[in-house]
Amino acid sequence: MNMKFLFVGVCMLLSVLCSAAQTLSPEEKCRLIVTTDLGGTDPDDIQSMIHLLVCSNVIDIEGLISSQVWMDDPDKTEKLEDVVRKFGEVLPRLKKHAAGYPDLDYLLSLVKRGQAKSNMDGVGEGKDSPGSELIISAVDKAGDKRPVWVAAWGGMNTVAQAIWKVKHTRTEKELERFINKLRIYDVLGQDDAGAWIAHNFPEIVYIRNKEVYGWAPSDEWTDEHIQCCMPLGVYYPDRMWATEGDSPSFLYVYANGLNVPDSLEYGGWGGRFSKKKTMGVRGMDFIEKSGKDETQYDPYGVYASTSEGVGSINKWQKQIWNDFAARMLWTSTDKFEDANHHPLAVLDGDASLHCVFRRVKAGDVLCFDASASKDVDGNELHYKWTIYEAPSTYKGSMLLDGDSSAQCTLQIPTDASGKSIHLILEVTDNGMPALTAYRRVVLNVE
Repeated sequence: MNMKFLFVGVCMLLSVLCSAAQTLSPEEKCRLIVTTDLGGTDPDDIQSMIHLLVCSNVIDIEGLISSQVWMDDPDKTEKLEDVVRKFGEVLPRLKKHAAGYPDLDYLLSLVKRGQAKSNMDGVGEGKDSPGSELIISAVDKAGDKRPVWVAAWGGMNTVAQAIWKVKHTRTEKELERFINKLRIYDVLGQDDAGAWIAHNFPEIVYIRNKEVYGWAPSDEWTDEHIQCCMPLGVYYPDRMWATEGDSPSFLYVYANGLNVPDSLEYGGWGGRFSKKKTMGVRGMDFIEKSGKDETQYDPYGVYASTSEGVGSINKWQKQIWNDFAARMLWTSTDKFEDANHHPLAVLDGDASLHCVFRRVKAGDVLCFDASASKDVDGNELHYKWTIYEAPSTYKGSMLLDGDSSAQCTLQIPTDASGKSIHLILEVTDNGMPALTAYRRVVLNVE
């Protein structure tokens, strides 16, 4: 009897620890709507959708819209629903490993059809769709000041229709409030509606990333770590061209302590982008092949990838792969103790995921303490402190004392006045696969 009570107590403790380690505040999560041509020739959208859904405890998904791309296809909404239902089969297991996962009925309620026609042919009077109405409702949502990110895995014309309707039915101030809450991460540019948006509404934060290939795992790794995890892994399709080309769009808003999505130049799992817009970044060549012409919307500007290209994602490649592998293992077991879980990085007593901003003076000696960091599985923790040079405006050399310890010291160079320094903490456990938690500190030197 005593052993029974002990077992129950251990299980309850594990459940409490699991919730404590994984629960995020609403302010720590980003709101996300996806437009996708899932169900088309290339199965990469199914790959990315499965990856996104297993990460849905750290992202507030608010819409899954079946969209057209460069040609008028049959409605593929049912295929999108099928993937969500297959994910629903493993939701009970995922909820045993981490708090914050949405219910299946909620996710199914987010699946909507987008425009009936592709490109800007699908935009205008009388062309509202369930998807465009969902976008409007999400942006209008009362009491939530967080911006709404739209990840465009397919065409942009459902977003364009939402903006078109607001422009033609509301006042200028109401339109301004609407577009100020929109954020767009456009993968490659897959129809002419993106150029129309960028030209007519330059105030919108609009990323167009054409550096989305080269970070994803090999077919062999995918087979060993993803497709082998039953039952969900069997639905993860083999690569036809490139694996998960759309995934950087949601990895960019993944709440992990590293990403700061509204600061485009900071860099993170989904890439790093210019502070100034680049003019005339064209979409994929099949836009022109389908008889459309983005140049008619010149001039238009978007936030493009910085000179690192896909290297800004590959910087974190191993951690991204391990995170996905761990989450897929969660889908295959009910037992918390049979899988690894993320450590909790605690920086100077702060256990949130928020970026830390500090004003410092040139010549200061700063001490940072992550010794209160924890691992829910009781694994050993390894610490790594680095200066993230790419987004730092100070480019001189710096010395970190204790860069592989729980505590480190950084001396601010005497010639760093007026510059910024990005300090990244990585806390990695020794579980299988090893998982990493991050904290970012931005030091503004006076």
